[in-house]
Amino acid sequence: MVHTLNPGVSLRTDVDDVARLLTAEGERIPDPDLDPWVEDIGPSILRSLYRDMVLVRRIDTEGVALQRQGQLGLWAPCLGQEAVQVGTARALRRDDFAFPSYRESGVTFVRGAKPADLVLTWRGEEHSTFDPSEINTAVPQIIIGAQTLHAVGYAMGIQRDGADQVAATYFGDGASSQGDVNEAMIFASSFGAPVVFVCSNNQYAISEPVTVQAKFPIAGRAPGFGIPSMRVDGNDVLASLAAMRWALEHARRGDGPAFIEAVTYRMGPHTTSDDPTRYRDADEVALWRERDPIARVEAYLRGRGEFDDEFAQQVAADADALGADVRSACLTATSREPIGVFDGVYAGPHSGLDEQRAQFAAYLEGFAGEVGR
Repeated sequence: MVHTLNPGVSLRTDVDDVARLLTAEGERIPDPDLDPWVEDIGPSILRSLYRDMVLVRRIDTEGVALQRQGQLGLWAPCLGQEAVQVGTARALRRDDFAFPSYRESGVTFVRGAKPADLVLTWRGEEHSTFDPSEINTAVPQIIIGAQTLHAVGYAMGIQRDGADQVAATYFGDGASSQGDVNEAMIFASSFGAPVVFVCSNNQYAISEPVTVQAKFPIAGRAPGFGIPSMRVDGNDVLASLAAMRWALEHARRGDGPAFIEAVTYRMGPHTTSDDPTRYRDADEVALWRERDPIARVEAYLRGRGEFDDEFAQQVAADADALGADVRSACLTATSREPIGVFDGVYAGPHSGLDEQRAQFAAYLEGFAGEVGR
């Protein structure tokens, strides 16, 4: 197996060569590394995780629809990746600090982001996201991999404060090739920083398959930096929760950073400006659809008699209510006038800014009378 709590790599990058606790069919299977970390997880918590994933998927559905309707400038879908986001985020303590990329809407939702926080950033509104200090989560990072450096710096601050919080950072398989991510792991290992790296290997860095940039499992890179790693089924919310609990405990007790590679799949486009049919075929998507993270939890709970129509209807109602809140937050947003972008740049008058404001005002005047100005 590729997954390991000790340094080591494998020649295989097989997506099934991972640690898991729930199969695609909803069968609970044992794993000696993961089982000890989820002994307390019963049907009630699994139902809660199921509900979280359904709500995250609804947020994603609304985000895509709002972008297609012209209400958002862009959206980065997380369809198919709900399990790794919900499972790992639910393992965090409230005082831990998360550093997500632009695709972790599930992480920010679990951490406490409100509907407006989830969509208005993509609309480009003023003050359009949450206060990081309120939910201990950094605003989504657009620069690929930069959040890993921020997380390590925060973790080093935790060390200097003598506290026991942990920083967790999220990034994709494509970001693992960025210098920032590798530099972050060097610093984390060198200083023993309490940080967890969560790599969501969704098989594609925009349009390049992961096999182009990783001939070995990505989890195998971390031990080269002196960081223990685990490779898990990212479509298994129970395995994701277990792996994150292991990683957090490792970091919290002062043993330094840990690394998780969650093998999952991006069912939708990279962003709403992407056409994935140009670089992957329908058979591949169909194969991964059978590994749906939500369906396997439902199958497991139904097999135990812990999932009935009443529960399904309640979750569906909750999803409808959340979807309505997301749409309302977007459609009722009040946009400031475009010229307002120059407000508050400097504390006092600035001749250079005044000149730019005048130039932009003249540009806007050229659109006077047009619909939708």
